[in-house]
Amino acid sequence: MTDATAMLTTNDGQPLKAALARSQRRARRNALLLVAPLFLFVLITFVIPIGQMLSQSVYNNNFSVAAPNLGAWFDDHPQGSEIDETAFAALVADLQYMKEEKLSGSAGTRINYDISGSRSLFTGSARKVDDLTPPYAISVPALDEKWTDPNLWRAMRSASSPLTGDFYLAALDLTRDEAGVIVQVEPRQRVYKMLFGRTLMLSALITGICLVLAFPIAHLLATLPLAKSNLLMILVLLPFWTSLLVRTTSWIVLLQQQGVVNSLLVSLGIIGDDGRIQMIYNQMGTIIAMTHILLPFMVLPLYSVMRPIPPSYVRAARSLGASSWTAFRRIYLPQTVPGMAAGALLVFILSVGYYITPALVGGADGQLISNLIAFHMQKSLNWSLAAALAGLLLFGVLVLYWLYDKLVGIDNLKLG
Repeated sequence: MTDATAMLTTNDGQPLKAALARSQRRARRNALLLVAPLFLFVLITFVIPIGQMLSQSVYNNNFSVAAPNLGAWFDDHPQGSEIDETAFAALVADLQYMKEEKLSGSAGTRINYDISGSRSLFTGSARKVDDLTPPYAISVPALDEKWTDPNLWRAMRSASSPLTGDFYLAALDLTRDEAGVIVQVEPRQRVYKMLFGRTLMLSALITGICLVLAFPIAHLLATLPLAKSNLLMILVLLPFWTSLLVRTTSWIVLLQQQGVVNSLLVSLGIIGDDGRIQMIYNQMGTIIAMTHILLPFMVLPLYSVMRPIPPSYVRAARSLGASSWTAFRRIYLPQTVPGMAAGALLVFILSVGYYITPALVGGADGQLISNLIAFHMQKSLNWSLAAALAGLLLFGVLVLYWLYDKLVGIDNLKLG
């Protein structure tokens, strides 16, 4: 059979086998060219930025570039070595280099991430470095006694290598002591674990509320006649056609103490004028506004799995003696699990990374970890710590995605 195929030729006399292989190569090349623009778009706008973020979380050379002599001293002297004259001489040489190259600010900022006040220490010492004379172990501490702090030298040792895991330690409220041992930061400085916990708790709560609200809406959409279902679907999709900023600020108008909801409760006599409820600039405001914004993302996956379920299944269960609750629990509900899981996954992932809504309506109690990431990106300019926080958030999302695949199966993902 193979020999016969090899002997066959095309109309132009070429072997059929070679012509088929050439045709398949052309088809694969054309398919590759068709997906190339999308692949490049994903690579440029998604893969490369995430890669840069992850590299920024473990790489920071602001100090190592500005302090090569200290880096060499740290390489030659292990952790716990005495800070002697050679160490201070290396420091003076680096301060001189920082002054000439105008690097004292960036070097001090890098150490300031770990030891508060270090930036002014570096910039001030660099300006006065020409006044220092040997022995430097005496003149440098005389310039500023902070140079004798072992914790400062520990921070400089850690920063002398551009590759570091210190930002991930900071993102977990951890640091290193004078001996280099990983310990927890002071209780008043432990904010990141609390924010991660708050983010996960509020995201799970919002996901649960969206599921409870979306299930009857999706069921109604799936069982109504098509004309009425389409009208109701327009109402579900209406928030997508409204600006996110407009929807968020509308909740501010509704929920503030002198707003519509409080005024209505006062007019109905439910609460007194002096007992208006604080429903905005706290966790309640974040939950209400985000539930409203994310509800359609739960409705659509549920609707996509409810629509194809034949009503005859439940009727058959009822005819065989099952109660309405039993028919719903054992026949209808299991068929909606892929939609519930997909909607919960989508809403939860969107919730943990939401920024603008908690920033506008959350106040101090309703801020999420995304707001702190934005703070480090825009205000403190500690991009490495922001990248570490974002990296941990990304890791959590990937773990959630893995759990979904194990429990439900990614093949059953239905998003509408």
